Amino acid sequence: MSEFSISDTEDERKNTRQLLGMKGAAPGETSIWKLRLQLMKPITWIPLIWGVVCGAASSGKYVWTLENVLKIATCMLLSGPLMAGYTQTTNDFYDREIDVINEPYRPIPSGAISVPQVVTQILVLLGVGLVLGYALDIWAGHKFPTMFSLTLGGALVAYIYSAPPLKLKQNGWLGNYALGASYIALPWWAGHALFGELNWTIVVLTMFYSLVGLGIAVVNDFKSIEGDRQLGLKSLPVMFGINTAAWICVIMIDVFQVGVAGYLIYIHQNLYAAILLLLVIPQITLQDVYFLRDTLQNDVKYQSSAQPFLVLGMLVTGLALGRGRV
Repeated sequence: MSEFSISDTEDERKNTRQLLGMKGAAPGETSIWKLRLQLMKPITWIPLIWGVVCGAASSGKYVWTLENVLKIATCMLLSGPLMAGYTQTTNDFYDREIDVINEPYRPIPSGAISVPQVVTQILVLLGVGLVLGYALDIWAGHKFPTMFSLTLGGALVAYIYSAPPLKLKQNGWLGNYALGASYIALPWWAGHALFGELNWTIVVLTMFYSLVGLGIAVVNDFKSIEGDRQLGLKSLPVMFGINTAAWICVIMIDVFQVGVAGYLIYIHQNLYAAILLLLVIPQITLQDVYFLRDTLQNDVKYQSSAQPFLVLGMLVTGLALGRGRV
């Protein structure tokens, strides 16, 4: 009975991982809607949804009203399920040859969903996203279609990241920075622009913060190292080896957060800077305990345990910027 329970629990875990688009899933799903959701990788929506919250905080103008709650929820829908879903589906479409090697259980390489169905999903997500971005501009009273422009720009970055001839992901530095900026800067700009005026200080600072996202993006490359090597993709683990790439990751994640804390001190938000620095300490600890000791085995464990401190630090920064009205 206990063996059955253990096996049953393990199957449930694999099904959940598959639905969320996580590493270590198992084949066998037949529901077209679950397959579509798997392509959109819901686990990746969280940072973008959180980025919208950070942007609203940095605007310094968010107040708790029903209308504002509906606005921010709509922006979260745009940034997470729609545009992150579009990005992930597009990436899976152009990565289908690599996934045959790295993740053959994914919907496209396993043959569970057809290529025309995937293309339709990409176009629908993009179309709905652009319409919703324009609707948010009207709702916010923007004279310039800022939300629509951010949506269109994000879609373009996502496309050239995955698709030839540019295929930015072939370059470990440029591709991972594009990914980091898409997951930190873009949703932050959207949340800020929805409630305040987007300015160059916020743009430059969040682009700097996106270098932390570059480090996080490199962590994801370790699960694909074999396929990347075979197909000639120059990810950092392929170029520098596992140990060196791991050290590059942690240095970028830690150093640039400290740099942001330094800026908060510069604008006299010392308390927030101290909180941000305190949130870096457990990340360094978890890097040593998990990531640096066994990178390939513990990459997912490290991310799940350390990222809560990272995203809390982003919110702390947003609150500090809003308080300083940067």
